[in-house]
Amino acid sequence: MAKQTETKKMTFKVFRFNSETDYLPVYQHYTLDVKPGEVMLDILNRIKWEHDGSFSYRRSCRHGICGSCAIKVNGKATLACKDRVSDLVEIFGEDLVIEPQDEKRAIKDMVIDKGDFWKKYNTVQPYLTATIDEAPQKENLVLPEDADKIDEADYCIQCGNCYYSCPAVEANPDYLGPAALALTYRFNADVRDEAMDERLDTVNQIGPGIWDCVKCFECAEACPKELDPIGKITKLHQQTFQEGKAQNNVAVRHAVGFKPSIAKHGILDEGELVRYSEGNIGVLKHVPVAIKMFKKGKIVLPWNMPKSKNMDEIQKLVKIASTAKFKGK
Repeated sequence: MAKQTETKKMTFKVFRFNSETDYLPVYQHYTLDVKPGEVMLDILNRIKWEHDGSFSYRRSCRHGICGSCAIKVNGKATLACKDRVSDLVEIFGEDLVIEPQDEKRAIKDMVIDKGDFWKKYNTVQPYLTATIDEAPQKENLVLPEDADKIDEADYCIQCGNCYYSCPAVEANPDYLGPAALALTYRFNADVRDEAMDERLDTVNQIGPGIWDCVKCFECAEACPKELDPIGKITKLHQQTFQEGKAQNNVAVRHAVGFKPSIAKHGILDEGELVRYSEGNIGVLKHVPVAIKMFKKGKIVLPWNMPKSKNMDEIQKLVKIASTAKFKGK
């Protein structure tokens, strides 16, 4: 990837809005001489210092630790102190648009109201719950293999990039979002914690919980620390099965339905997955869509369902991977 090696004149299109005085946002253009190696936080600073002192944004550590300077550039979630301008130019070209994490929640310019994020974050008991000796005589040691179970979820900096990039959050205001769910896993995986049951009860509900994740991987793309929030959500799914908390509802059956399909065909039978999840009557409401998909060659009739090669090996892998039981079916 070619890197910027000399100063380059660039014009940035910047979201401006003041909730106290403005009805709609406007976009203002600022032209700067961008130096090699400058990050987006340098651009925000220079807009404020050299062009308009009323420009507002959050910042603190400048080391990718506090998460305060999270913004979006051309729709891409980023930490302003982390992404270099030259790298973003490589992705988007020289027309860079700087916007807050969520325009609808903008208070002033890049500053947004994160009250919904923190409310949901606090819903999942974001702290270690344990019976402790108030006057311990020795350290409470955790074995390396037990610490590894947390899977770096404790490195989350609460920047909110995953949350404000999540389409499920956009569509469902009750959904807890990937940050809160990754935090749930962080403490559930901690061998010292004693509140797994309560947290699983919280995140096991249809609407706010883990079953409303749409598996789009946007959270993984948005995370500046590469913590893979969707991977943590998947592990919460596994915990609900392991702890016997998986309920016999359409969301859980949809998750479970992949197993018999892969075991039978080696590939996913989407029609059978719908029937398994919603029942024979439930299938009827999908018939119009199924007909359109069939005409486009997106699905095949049940009796024409192909099978993968090496089905013996696939079935062995399915059996080995099935470590938890579901009582629904």
